[in-house]
Amino acid sequence: MTAPQDAPVGDSRRAGMAKMQEVYGFSIDPAEVPGPYAAMTVDHLFGQVWTRDALDIRDRRLLTMGVLAALGKGDLLDIQFNSALEREEVTEEQVREIVLHLTHYIGWPLSTGMNQSAENVIARRRKAARRADQASETEG
Repeated sequence: MTAPQDAPVGDSRRAGMAKMQEVYGFSIDPAEVPGPYAAMTVDHLFGQVWTRDALDIRDRRLLTMGVLAALGKGDLLDIQFNSALEREEVTEEQVREIVLHLTHYIGWPLSTGMNQSAENVIARRRKAARRADQASETEG
């Protein structure tokens, strides 16, 4: 769904909140957040950019991962890695391959944080899966 360049704010807001929910599994309502930042993020970034047809969510996420890695933003990479795994856009092996590939472009100092982020997300998800398996075994 490509949002028109001059879409009314209400349309961009609805599209943006829906796309943010799809991409991350959560959304924010800019009406509940002070200042213009959340509105710009939801209305423009998610309502008009992420909704364009030329790239799918996985493509956009991979590009975002590359930028975040280059900026050394491990905390934001956590969100991207987790969402990509949750949506089954990538496998654990592919997350690790992304780290190895980007390491050669961003350098080892930045890539150590990216690798730590990837491994933390993988470990948290595996631990949660084990807990869920144990809970269903005790119920059954």
